[in-house]
Amino acid sequence: MIFIPQDIVDRIVAQARSELPNEACGLLVGKDGEAVELYPLTNVDHSPAHFSFDPQEQFRVLREARGKGRQIIANYHSHPESPARPSEEDIRLAFDPNITYIILSLQEKENPVIKAFSIREGKVKPVEIKIRN
Repeated sequence: MIFIPQDIVDRIVAQARSELPNEACGLLVGKDGEAVELYPLTNVDHSPAHFSFDPQEQFRVLREARGKGRQIIANYHSHPESPARPSEEDIRLAFDPNITYIILSLQEKENPVIKAFSIREGKVKPVEIKIRN
């Protein structure tokens, strides 16, 4: 299970909409499954079908999180035209078994869908998201 404040979910949706038609991406930082900070990152692929984090931005987030006694607990990205489920590429590139993978679908423009997954050794399992006010 992962806990995410509503304002962070709202910011993920806003970022995803602002970066259309491309996928948006970023990291959630926190502790013990509770997200407390959102770090939008640059999708250096500038693509509607896949994403790659800017390595310098990713390293900066890691340093900042560690400096605050926190960790990266999730990465997120949007699917502009497809459901909120990991693609084959998402599964293949899921290298960290200790974080949650969050996907926001904008397939239904007015009703974004956010889902979370654990991906370990190519196996995908849903993770419950608890949204806090």
